[in-house]
Amino acid sequence: MGLREAASCFVIFLLSVSVVQGEDPWGVTCTPTPICAVKGSKVQIRCSYWHPSTKDGLDVAVEQRFWFTKVQDSEPVDLREASEYTGRVKYDCGNKACTLTITDLRDSDSAVYQFRFTTNHPTGSFTGSPGVSLSVTGVQVISTKSSGCWKDCSYFDVECHTSCPPTPSLSYIWYKNGQKTTGEKSFTAHFYSIDSLSCAVRGHEDFPSAPVCVHGNSCDRVNYIDRNICAFRGSSVDISCSYNSYYYRITKSWFVAVREDEQLYRPRAVDLLKHPGFTDRVEVLEPERGRSTLRIKNLRLSDSAQYRFTLKSYMFEWDRSFPGTTLTVTDVQVIWSPIGPTLTCHSSCLLSGRPSFVWYENGTEIPWETSATFKGFLHPENNYSCSYEHHHSSPVYAPKVPLVQLSQPGDILKDSSVSLTCSSDANPPPAYTWYKENQTLFNRAAQLVFSSIRSSGEYYCTAENALGKTASKRVLINVKYAPQSSSVSVSPSGEIMEGSSVTLTCSSDANPAAHYTWYKENRTLLQGPEGVYRLSSISSGDSGVYSCKSENQYGRINSTSLHLDVQSHYTWYKENRTLLQGPEGVYRLSSISSGDSGVYSCKSENQYGRINSTSLHLDVQCE
Repeated sequence: MGLREAASCFVIFLLSVSVVQGEDPWGVTCTPTPICAVKGSKVQIRCSYWHPSTKDGLDVAVEQRFWFTKVQDSEPVDLREASEYTGRVKYDCGNKACTLTITDLRDSDSAVYQFRFTTNHPTGSFTGSPGVSLSVTGVQVISTKSSGCWKDCSYFDVECHTSCPPTPSLSYIWYKNGQKTTGEKSFTAHFYSIDSLSCAVRGHEDFPSAPVCVHGNSCDRVNYIDRNICAFRGSSVDISCSYNSYYYRITKSWFVAVREDEQLYRPRAVDLLKHPGFTDRVEVLEPERGRSTLRIKNLRLSDSAQYRFTLKSYMFEWDRSFPGTTLTVTDVQVIWSPIGPTLTCHSSCLLSGRPSFVWYENGTEIPWETSATFKGFLHPENNYSCSYEHHHSSPVYAPKVPLVQLSQPGDILKDSSVSLTCSSDANPPPAYTWYKENQTLFNRAAQLVFSSIRSSGEYYCTAENALGKTASKRVLINVKYAPQSSSVSVSPSGEIMEGSSVTLTCSSDANPAAHYTWYKENRTLLQGPEGVYRLSSISSGDSGVYSCKSENQYGRINSTSLHLDVQSHYTWYKENRTLLQGPEGVYRLSSISSGDSGVYSCKSENQYGRINSTSLHLDVQCE
């Protein structure tokens, strides 16, 4: 890590050497080794490691990589499982290297950090030694009087000091009587006897030094007992500060700090004793002269904020820009990790000593689970919760059977907009997947949206979290639409002979099913749901143009026309003598005589059968 990169996270390296343990081909090296960092900043430590690819005929594979500062029961404690680091450590591992990041550095983080990796080989566990030494330091103001000036003032040389070695890349913020002002790491200026000074590293203004009286001990100053406090929802907290005023008669108040980017748009902060959001939940105590305590009861998550104290006299007011105490209100949470898998009882509050954890399965205490990590079998039908120092978490559990809801009641028309919403009771919140029939859809959100739906189908969803996966019931989206097309057909196809049976069929794509009407030319023949018109013994008189209409409540459409031509074969007889055969059935006598008198008849036939007509007696009279 170079000096420019170090400055970005306010880390100063005293030395940069490698720490190696194990003879080649096993080893660990970490850089840098001694680190000095400002409280409230972050630090990064990088270790690389190596091992043989095979040993004793076994392919060597890394199983664990972690950092530790403590050993418990002869085993190093992974920082991720150490409660005092909860939520503040991150590992970034890959390509035989691993980087540890620690944020929000605290005085208690000063320690020796060691990296360890283990493999599947019986002798393949290595630790970097002696480790990386981290020192966390605060800042303080050092002043030296140089000369006097007019009317109770003096020139002072002041310096913002840390125990870390000096570096030109760091810049500083100064507070004079609580008001933010400019200045270098050290400078000379004149100060009156009531003036106080505090400084901070730029970017970490929430961790300024304790204000000091530049001239004497009776200046105006405020100093907070704790810069960070973490508390649980529903509990009470005391936020305290010490103060001093050059003047005798003063008024005091506590308020919630307003972010700098909001100060131009919000009214001046309100005394918490008069704040509607804290009614009946706050009181201000003064256990001793020069000390004020703000007590907040029945804490809410929304109470997480920075709280500041101000004092005011007729000549002076402690500036409200001076950083106060940051309060974090949290719940105990159960966090799932894929490693194991395991459950961790998590709190962003700083835990000290040997905290007491209790685990529950379906609300019943599990007596043998007393650490922050639950490593037992996780049954998908059960729920799990934990408590820390009598503060209980919400239970975690696999998703219940999801419910699928349609965005609108009633009929769903084709090309309309419609959506399905999948919801499931689960903790942690589940991820959703949608399916149509058995086909997985690309949508992974809780809502499936159709901007222009085209077809019907059965849909369902699954809800999945770390503890399990469940599927919903299937929901049918029945898309309604007017007849899209209408077609007609005739059976049998081909030449239609007189006397045969013919079926005309009208069909249409519609939902709901269409109602049909048959026409010959403009005459209505038949109406009904089947769309079938039958002619049991067709005759030449049935020839003509046929069509149908398809309709439902959403619209109608007419079919194309169908021309039906009925063909027959006829034979004419006089007595038993055949006169004429042909398709037209017409026998003409152009110049009739008495000899044409007689009994005439005809026969009609096709491939399906024949029929004889009645006889016709023709009597030709001559004059």
